[in-house]
Amino acid sequence: MTGLHERHLAVSPDWLALYYRKPLEITHGEGRHVWDADGNRYLDFFGGILTTMTAHALPEVTKAVTEQAGRIIHSSTLYLNRPMVELAERIATLSGIPDARVFFTTSGTEANDTALLLATAYRRSNQILAMRNSYHGRSFSAVSITGNQAWSPTSLSPLQTLYVHGGVRTRGPYAELSDDRFIKACVADLEDLLGHTREAAALIAEPIQGVGGFTAPPDGLYAAFREVLDRHGILWISDEVQTGWGRTGDHFWGWQAHAENGPPDILTFAKGIGNGMSIGGVVARAEVMNCLDANSISTFGGSPVTMAAGLANLSYHLEHDLQGNARRVGGLLIERIRAVGAGCPAVREVRGRGLMIGIELVRPGTDEADPEAAAAVLEAARAGGLLIGKGGGHSTSVLRIAPPLSLTVAEAEEGAAILADALQAAT
Repeated sequence: MTGLHERHLAVSPDWLALYYRKPLEITHGEGRHVWDADGNRYLDFFGGILTTMTAHALPEVTKAVTEQAGRIIHSSTLYLNRPMVELAERIATLSGIPDARVFFTTSGTEANDTALLLATAYRRSNQILAMRNSYHGRSFSAVSITGNQAWSPTSLSPLQTLYVHGGVRTRGPYAELSDDRFIKACVADLEDLLGHTREAAALIAEPIQGVGGFTAPPDGLYAAFREVLDRHGILWISDEVQTGWGRTGDHFWGWQAHAENGPPDILTFAKGIGNGMSIGGVVARAEVMNCLDANSISTFGGSPVTMAAGLANLSYHLEHDLQGNARRVGGLLIERIRAVGAGCPAVREVRGRGLMIGIELVRPGTDEADPEAAAAVLEAARAGGLLIGKGGGHSTSVLRIAPPLSLTVAEAEEGAAILADALQAAT
């Protein structure tokens, strides 16, 4: 072990996981590349867990952070904050939610926690509907609505959570159905569930499950769910922490693949908007956002420095059509990866949208998840100069591919070639 690794183990919780047998210290980055403490250069296909959305060391963001830090770093929400208001205005418009209000937090976990507070207060119910295989953060309330057992360390909960079918298309009791019949079966399951419970506060769902291995239902599932929810007065919370800001290429928000009945009641976001700075937030229509009957503030949510970063990053993103780039380059990348997977018996499925791609690994000839193979491919990819992530249901057997949205065609081709070598060497 390196000296830094030993020091990490001496002061960190045992459950604070590190990637790789020899953990990596990243010292700096530029564009789509990062360097480690030994001077090795890597093509980054994970972006700090989908957080470095645009590029490492993006000059526009670095300049905005530096200039704002030179003026004032912190004030809290007790004072007017121009960068916060300006970013809130832009996000409110982009959200598609009418009469939207925006509250900033420091993470996606905190954003989802706030959404749960709003929904339960508005509906006067502590019952939450969540998707199987879901992940919504690591706070006490967020783990209690997380349907992925590997990321839910306690069964004690302030909420009563009921889990709904539909987040995973190719596994489970409805996997063999056509898309249309799959949606009808999931809606019937939801109807049946609601017939045996008290009135729930909300359904919270990731349009594409992130930690769960980039799984997704057929387009239109949540629109069909929405018809049922609306009849019961139940709110829809779209967790856009990983799917927001155009990463899927086809849409700016993941909910827009299920848009027949309009936007969600509550939308949560984080990750990429800050391009590495700590920004999360909640958007809700005014009636829902204003339902709290007690005071609340945020000490660090909406920090002038993080808001300046978010504004600069969002401007760059829109001006350079990074959503379109995610669609074009992501389409090429998933084609290349599917071609590789077709020749690899360990690859059960290559799935995804835009620059959000999952490679599910199994023991050849079976449907049994193979987390050991995923760990081996992660190591082999690193040795080849590529950083990727892992995820999946109850075992981390899915390789997660999520590069910065400015990825070039040449870099996509390079990364696909390294992945092909890694899969061949490790499976």
